[in-house]
Amino acid sequence: MRTVSGIGRVAAIAAVVAAAILVGFIIFGGAGGGYTVKAYFENGNQLVKGNQVELNGTPIGSVKDLDITPNGQAVVTLKLDGKYAPLPTGVHATIRQASQSGIANRYVDLTMPPASSTTSKQTIPDGGQISVDKTTTSVDLDQLFNTLDPPTRKALQEFFKGQATSLKGKGDMQNIAFHYLNPALSTSRRLFNELNADTPTLERFVTDSSRLVTTLAERRDSLSALIQNLDTTMGAIGSQKVALADALQRLPDFMRRSNTTFVNLRAALNDVDPLVNASKPVARKLNPFLDQLQPLLHDLKPTVADLRSIVRRPGADNDLTELTRSFGPVASAALDKKSRSIDFGGGAQDVGETEGSFPTSVQAFKDASPLIAFGRPYTPDFLGWLDDFSTTGSYDALGGISRTQVIFNATTFENGVPAVIPLPQRGDAYKSQMRIGQYKRCPGASEAPAVDKSNVWTADEMKAMDCKEEDRATGNFK
Repeated sequence: MRTVSGIGRVAAIAAVVAAAILVGFIIFGGAGGGYTVKAYFENGNQLVKGNQVELNGTPIGSVKDLDITPNGQAVVTLKLDGKYAPLPTGVHATIRQASQSGIANRYVDLTMPPASSTTSKQTIPDGGQISVDKTTTSVDLDQLFNTLDPPTRKALQEFFKGQATSLKGKGDMQNIAFHYLNPALSTSRRLFNELNADTPTLERFVTDSSRLVTTLAERRDSLSALIQNLDTTMGAIGSQKVALADALQRLPDFMRRSNTTFVNLRAALNDVDPLVNASKPVARKLNPFLDQLQPLLHDLKPTVADLRSIVRRPGADNDLTELTRSFGPVASAALDKKSRSIDFGGGAQDVGETEGSFPTSVQAFKDASPLIAFGRPYTPDFLGWLDDFSTTGSYDALGGISRTQVIFNATTFENGVPAVIPLPQRGDAYKSQMRIGQYKRCPGASEAPAVDKSNVWTADEMKAMDCKEEDRATGNFK
């Protein structure tokens, strides 16, 4: 068996004494210190010593003492934790009831003033007061029920019985509802605290709402007609729910495309600004033109309607829409270079890769140009030969004319003078000139020289054809 030394006994006794001193300091020394304020209430509302003092649902102290003033008010001494001291002068104290489970289940709830208020910057000293105008006493249900007469209390009892019947067997559902009700009530409390913090704005809101409701009441007939029309509109929309559903499905794509269009339109509007600025001086001058344009547009309605029928008419192959659809094969045959075949009745014959009809025609016209140019001067003679071996009639500014021509032998003389050949007659005008010694007329020499000299041959051309320009049938002669 081991024995304890003298030093060990002394250390143990010292530890016990230190613990006793610490416990005594906590129990007795702590009880006498701390921050206290006195709150004045209309009545104590069943408060007892030790009830909690809370701030926004957090315990920050307790009720230290209760007393009554000579005028019957309750004086409640509140002891608060040091870290919450001191309180601002605008603090509000309210006696609340935690639940209905006990008659003395009360606590004091403190509400701080808005941070922007002047009172939030002043504090209550230790042992200071919260006046009765800054306190609120809760009303017990018994006090409320005592204000009701017997028939009303009887009806209220029946109401509670009916509520019990309606909630019977729905406890689980109510528990879920109460579970989610707590956050809602907490949030509502913060909302009403904000509303109370900005009372002037709330008053203006209520006043403006009253004016709005009054104005709506004065126009109740119009409002009733509006609601009836909305009912008709919603009924019509409901009858088209299939089309509406389809439209809603297409709406996202439409909105995305619209967004892109509007973004591009913004840049386009910037580009159009110079045009708009340049058009401003002209816009005023357009008013008379627009006044005349309006009747024209009114008269154009039948034309536009007919044009619409031409562009798109019900049926097949009877409007411009179907015509444009056939342009693809026509364009391929006219422009594309590809392998082709031709059939003259004895079967298709491959002609290899050839150009389209348009390039082929252009080349053919180019190749035929010299031949056409060579035959052009003979056109009057050729047409005259077709027209009973004479000359064709023509027109000028004075009307229709005709030309007669009698040819004699150049050596023929009549009564000893050369023959006279009549020239073209125009109305009563008649001229004659003597033409002799013309043996080498050029093609087309029976016509007068054109203004653009297109039927006048060059020296090389006359040499190639062995003709002379001066041997023309019209104009000045020898």
